[in-house]
Amino acid sequence: MINKRNNDLSDRLNGSAAAKQAQLENFRAARAAAEPLAAAKQAERQALAAAREERRAERERIKAAEQARLQAEEDARLAAAEAEARREAEEREAAEKARIARVIEDEAARKAERDRRYAARKARQG
Repeated sequence: MINKRNNDLSDRLNGSAAAKQAQLENFRAARAAAEPLAAAKQAERQALAAAREERRAERERIKAAEQARLQAEEDARLAAAEAEARREAEEREAAEKARIARVIEDEAARKAERDRRYAARKARQG
């Protein structure tokens, strides 16, 4: 491309400075025009972050409630198992006492029978 104008150094420097100034002005104008949009985007990002935080807090609340429910169920299960074990131990103890009482009664009955036989023998001999 042939440039018909004769550009010397100062013309090129002035042109370059003018181009840079135009770019800077375009940038500032674009930034000023985008300022409301950027503020809207920032507000939207903050709203999304707040919603995300709210969902996270809700998940944690649900998780804590579920954990508390499971702990309560576990406590109830342990209490029921303990009560059942206590009941079984009491039943075993009652059965053992009943068995001991029967043994003592049987022993007393055998002694009474033996004493009766002894008394009858002494009466026959006597």
